[in-house]
Amino acid sequence: MTNTSPTVSMADKVALIDSLCAKARILPVITIAREQDVLPLADALAAGGLTALEVTLRSQFGLKAIQILREKRPELVTGAGTVLDRSMLAAAEAAGSQFIVTPGITRDLLEASVGSPVPLLPGISNASGIMEGYSLGYRRFKLFPAEVSGGVAAIKALGGPFGEVKFCPTGGVSPANIKSYMALKNVMCVGGSWMLDPEWIKNGDWARIQECTAEALALLD
Repeated sequence: MTNTSPTVSMADKVALIDSLCAKARILPVITIAREQDVLPLADALAAGGLTALEVTLRSQFGLKAIQILREKRPELVTGAGTVLDRSMLAAAEAAGSQFIVTPGITRDLLEASVGSPVPLLPGISNASGIMEGYSLGYRRFKLFPAEVSGGVAAIKALGGPFGEVKFCPTGGVSPANIKSYMALKNVMCVGGSWMLDPEWIKNGDWARIQECTAEALALLD
């Protein structure tokens, strides 16, 4: 049964997402392959200027990584990505996630999150997905996969019928198009992973990750 009296209102959670995205501008989408990489990778991103991190649950180390970061790097804002159902939502919350991101939506997942104090950024790819979330009070969405779903042109078009809605486009965002996305009034931040080359992580090339991160943010200045 859905909790109809959330401890944090939907409006409050929208404000939390807005604050997070205004500070982040770029939300790095992180998949952890080895537990030993968690802290040095987070430190490299933070040194480059990214202090809000989306740790996906695509690997067995996702939840553990969130726990480690919440304990060892409390100054960072750490959230869970690739949350697919109610049980994963509960596990992400229990791990200490400060925000939740999904690649898509189900009614069950949306309803489960309404009663949670942790803000959810639901993934959508079209107007119907927005309307499903909108009916429950959601006003902030991840457009995924952004480029495949129409990119900048799609976000411009969706701004017409959904004037209150803002997006975090993820999927295909790169240094080549990030400025075009961030120039849109209904884009609050972007998600990306180009600064997280798997070979750099595998080789412990944290300086390269820091440099790429700083370069990405410099594109927005």
